[in-house]
Amino acid sequence: MVKVGIVDSGCRDEQMAWIDAQAAFVIEDGQLWQTEADVDRLGHGSAIVDIVQALAPDARLVLAQVFRKRFSTTAVQVAAAIDWLVGQQVQVINLSLGLREDRPVLRDACERALAAGVLLCAASPARGEPVYPSAYPGVFRMTGDARCARGEISHLDTEYADFGGHVRPLDGRLGASGASMGCAHMTGHLARYLAEGGLSGIASARAWLIAHASYQGPEQRQ
Repeated sequence: MVKVGIVDSGCRDEQMAWIDAQAAFVIEDGQLWQTEADVDRLGHGSAIVDIVQALAPDARLVLAQVFRKRFSTTAVQVAAAIDWLVGQQVQVINLSLGLREDRPVLRDACERALAAGVLLCAASPARGEPVYPSAYPGVFRMTGDARCARGEISHLDTEYADFGGHVRPLDGRLGASGASMGCAHMTGHLARYLAEGGLSGIASARAWLIAHASYQGPEQRQ
């Protein structure tokens, strides 16, 4: 059975049937703590969970909560979340987030995950300055692509992103659209690929995504 890790803001109570485990990583009094996860107050993590479960209904999910009351986190929290998810034996981790600064603690956590054979999917802006962890070697740089229907993939292969997916959450809200949702769709595609017996490893996963892409290259704007 495929297990997917999601680093985000948690989930709604009614989504718990899909969740194998969850934990929160918080900073209090200048220290990192692992504690019990709260219900999702922001709605972002719940939207990610919905997308991954819709595309890979046979996958089990493991949630690492790094956002609670606001969309603010640190490299230390995200790194701890990645390490914990690797310990939970997930095969794919969704990181629909991006930090502006390159921090050794986050780089090292990504390297450990990749060395363990875990696929890392991180949100990357379609244009602009790089963000982390998507800018690290070996991490799939995922974004949204307005051309893609929910089941479609685009092989962008640009300086900004590797692949793109459908930009909207399941409820179609425009305000929630973007790289985060595109990344979640790509994670869902990879989870389905693995659930159907696909070979693990970055090279095999990349080859599968390219072979199943509906679009090659970036969208040409008129």
